[in-house]
Amino acid sequence: MTITLMPLPYALDALAPHVSSETLQFHHGFHHKGYVDKVNEAVAGTDLANQPIEDIIRAAKDQGNAELFNSAAQTWNHGFYWHCLSPRRSEPAAELASAITTAFGSTEAMLAELKGKSVNHFGSGWAWLVAEAGALKVIATHDADTPITGAANPLLTIDVWEHAYYIDVRNRRPDYVDAVLGNLVNWSFASENYSRGSPWVYPS
Repeated sequence: MTITLMPLPYALDALAPHVSSETLQFHHGFHHKGYVDKVNEAVAGTDLANQPIEDIIRAAKDQGNAELFNSAAQTWNHGFYWHCLSPRRSEPAAELASAITTAFGSTEAMLAELKGKSVNHFGSGWAWLVAEAGALKVIATHDADTPITGAANPLLTIDVWEHAYYIDVRNRRPDYVDAVLGNLVNWSFASENYSRGSPWVYPS
């Protein structure tokens, strides 16, 4: 199968003013597309050519193929990230809300920890809310690293590469993180990920 550039689950202007249509146009149409194109070019004519992106990610990691891993993991990470954002307000479902309270004390405390991981991460990367070994925790990964190569089930992520926010707020990463966490979190998606108990699958 050919890995595709999945469409955004909303219109380009749907997240404005928190994330502009220009940012989405470049972030999705150039950055995400670029990763997809590099994956397809790299796996063409190999045993990985007909594999889903999740298997390509794991194979590239096992083989120590950093170039393929980076492109494949960024393809998956971005697809996941688009679904973590929504113009429609929502709240964590009861099951997820209970797990958040158990792990962090409150949703507000969890969001504060997620903000801290996002703002304080040095360089490019991602901050994640994940479920692992029956508990929730907040982690950060560097560059293209993704939790799906381990035992964690990602529930929610924030992209903290500069291309996610530089058009809108320049180098003010905290402003971008506040805008996302305060206005755009797709709790319905996070709740579905928690209930399913296994990582989201990139659409083929």
